[in-house]
Amino acid sequence: MIFIEYIYASLLLHYAKKPIEESRLRKILEAAGIEIDEIKLKAVTTAIKEINIDEAISAASIAAPMVAMPAATVASSTETKTKEEKKKEEKKKEEEEEEVAEGLASLFG
Repeated sequence: MIFIEYIYASLLLHYAKKPIEESRLRKILEAAGIEIDEIKLKAVTTAIKEINIDEAISAASIAAPMVAMPAATVASSTETKTKEEKKKEEKKKEEEEEEVAEGLASLFG
């Protein structure tokens, strides 16, 4: 059972500083064209009453940078690998050019 659309609607109401009630959630979901499941609607409104949404958002925003750090590290290491690969390719080209030049020199030399 995924309730994500119900959670988003609840967050929208919270942001608008409106009470999170079944009737308000219903209006938002209907406006979005979402078919309403009465059980989910009741479950979300009941559960949300027990949650301090501001604290939950704060906790999530503190954890977010920790999740983002590995992604930045991966991007950095990928960039480094790309630079190393370019250097290797350049070195191979130089070596090939030198071999060609030596081959030509041996023909005429």
